[in-house]
Amino acid sequence: MKKIAVLGSTGSIGTQTLEIVRTNKDIRVTALAAGGNIDLLERQIREFRPKLAAVWSMELASELKDRVRDMQVKVMSGMEGLLAVAAEPEAEILVTAIVGMIGIRPTIEAIRAGKDIALANKETLVTAGHIIMPLAEENHVSILPVDSEHSAIFQSLQGGQRRALHKILLTASGGPFRGRKRSELENIQVEDALRHPNWEMGRKITIDSSTMVNKGLEVIEAKWLFGVSVDQIQVVVQPQSIIHSMVEYEDGAVIAQLGTPDMKLPIQYALYYPERRYLPGDRLDFGRLSEITFEKPDMETFYGLKLAIEAGRTGGSLPTVFNAANEKAVELFLNRRIGYLQIPEIIQACMAEHRNIAEPNVEEILKTEQETYEFIKNRW
Repeated sequence: MKKIAVLGSTGSIGTQTLEIVRTNKDIRVTALAAGGNIDLLERQIREFRPKLAAVWSMELASELKDRVRDMQVKVMSGMEGLLAVAAEPEAEILVTAIVGMIGIRPTIEAIRAGKDIALANKETLVTAGHIIMPLAEENHVSILPVDSEHSAIFQSLQGGQRRALHKILLTASGGPFRGRKRSELENIQVEDALRHPNWEMGRKITIDSSTMVNKGLEVIEAKWLFGVSVDQIQVVVQPQSIIHSMVEYEDGAVIAQLGTPDMKLPIQYALYYPERRYLPGDRLDFGRLSEITFEKPDMETFYGLKLAIEAGRTGGSLPTVFNAANEKAVELFLNRRIGYLQIPEIIQACMAEHRNIAEPNVEEILKTEQETYEFIKNRW
């Protein structure tokens, strides 16, 4: 019986993780953490019977504790609760499906406690990869990618020699506005940007996909996950989302992972690695698949991707600025306080303002995040 803890259990990745638990019957959930959806969290507690549950708000934690007083579950709140879930003694794997840089400290706590990490929180590596990856190696902990593209790269590397890796080909769907120019994006509304052509995801990541900022974050994440330079990562637009990513070896051979757009595949692969298990769902039908096409990304229109590559190449605290500026800009856009094209404008302004710290510690990373938020608050 495999035992797991889940940070972000009520979100898209968290709920799909629990679907896999429900289907396979040989995974036990020992701890769950959620943001504020205590209605769903209560149902999850009653179904999966964890020993520990956490929500961010002390008030909601108190209400949840009262609701589940008939259950043998400890309810905690705040960062203390997240850290307790991350280090829950019985869990072997921590699924980090929480959104944002709030995931850094719990991930570090889990690594120090010897837990393998099923990583769906890209912000952790984007901002603190220089801390996380050496710490994982020191503690003999595996970082197992849950992002579709990073899982595809990880799977494509299984049959080859890591030292012979020449280049990563990171695929992107292009999002709902692929092919449009900047002038055609001036009047984009929230509802337009939330219509992704292939994937069903949370609101924030769907907006990130539409701006291609998400792909930029994935470039930085891939740099740390696979020990390559940013210049060894090439973004390729593959609109059908059939090829999830590829690796090119020194001899020119390219290995790709293909499949239908289904996040349960990378989640299940991370939970059971190196075992492969049957997964219910659609299969690729090559008899009906008419074409797989490729394009270069338009980094002038979608220059958030270009800014991400700049931040990843520079390193230090600049990726934190990029990530924090994007988080706040997307929040402002979703709340209809700024226009769509202002998202990359805000990121660029924050990066230009920042004085880079070469090797920031966790405190400096979190301070940089707050300084970026404050800069945006005073300007927009």
